[in-house]
Amino acid sequence: MVITRKVLRNVSLTAHPLGCRRHVEDQIAWVKNPKGSLYSPAPNRMPARVLVIGGSTGYGLSSRIVAAFGGGADTINVSFEREPGEKKTATPGWYNTKVFEEHARKSNLRAFSVFGDAFSDEVKEETADLIEKEFGQVDLIVYSLASPVRIDPRTGATYRSVLKPIGKPYSALSVNLDDPTITKETIEPATVEQTEETVKVMGGEDWKLWIDLLDRRNLLAEGAVTVAFSYIGPEVTYPVYREGTIGKAKEDLEKTAGVLSKTLKAYVSVNKALVTRASAVIPVVPLYMALLYAVMSEQGIHEQCTEQIWRLFTDRLYAGIPVPTDKEGRIRLDDWEMDPLIQAAVQGRWDMQREGKPLKGGNLALVRQEYDRIHGFGYEEIDYEADVDPRVV
Repeated sequence: MVITRKVLRNVSLTAHPLGCRRHVEDQIAWVKNPKGSLYSPAPNRMPARVLVIGGSTGYGLSSRIVAAFGGGADTINVSFEREPGEKKTATPGWYNTKVFEEHARKSNLRAFSVFGDAFSDEVKEETADLIEKEFGQVDLIVYSLASPVRIDPRTGATYRSVLKPIGKPYSALSVNLDDPTITKETIEPATVEQTEETVKVMGGEDWKLWIDLLDRRNLLAEGAVTVAFSYIGPEVTYPVYREGTIGKAKEDLEKTAGVLSKTLKAYVSVNKALVTRASAVIPVVPLYMALLYAVMSEQGIHEQCTEQIWRLFTDRLYAGIPVPTDKEGRIRLDDWEMDPLIQAAVQGRWDMQREGKPLKGGNLALVRQEYDRIHGFGYEEIDYEADVDPRVV
């Protein structure tokens, strides 16, 4: 079948297997030979056995790639994927995982995946059994789930997350990935129940369930580390992000890190604003990223997920020194983004925007390119008019 790019309200409905292969292979190639003076070499001490919960796309996939091809780690991924059919594409994560594991085998690295609902007890136990059989224990657990729905394994209740402000409507400028015209978005506030459900889905409860299970089954190696991902961002995004429903969930995630620190070394890493399957659907964020990408590219410090995770491993978690954190105990990988000079430049360009007018001073093309490529599109050398079998990576 001919697989074309289909995007509805910043949500991609298709994925291209050949492009997903290229996306993964480009990351592997970079990790094998990190480019630029900004990045430290791989440290001598890296985790040997790594579990990535949500390791098929975004920061989770990059964590798996850096651990394996930067540190020689054996890895397990847990993710919920849709397999391909004769006339239906798989999720990007399914293609990514198949390509990653193909290259891992070629490098004599062990790599396994558990496809299923990571929130469920069944998948947790299946993963624990796999760790016990293949690894014995794990040295690093990366928690990188971004799901809109969670079924509570204890009660059977279904919770749904929402991306909304709290208390009052929020209006701000935004932009669509496929149209540089500035629009104004208004988002109605969440109910108390929606806020609580978002915390249930995206907070720290499930992260703790994972660590508790691994600890109970003696699957945590001595000195084991766990890390989850968060975002803070600038004040312009606070109402819909840090002070909104997702912000409440991230606050819960950060509190959970403190609780988990009684069992192992637990951190929340606050990362840069980047294009992921989750972030692209947050109103206002695409406009902010278009301006941020332009400013940081001009300064030579724009990063994608892989470069961010490389710094997490080499300059933070495994640098051989106490892990540098802020006063709340968080790792700050957003340090380049939140530099006052960078933020002043972004704010200056934000003030130039007018509803109904074309975007000024931003790089929407780069934002769209990154979004397309995480779904396997946007590579000039790939013939997207060619007939391909979606079942073959």
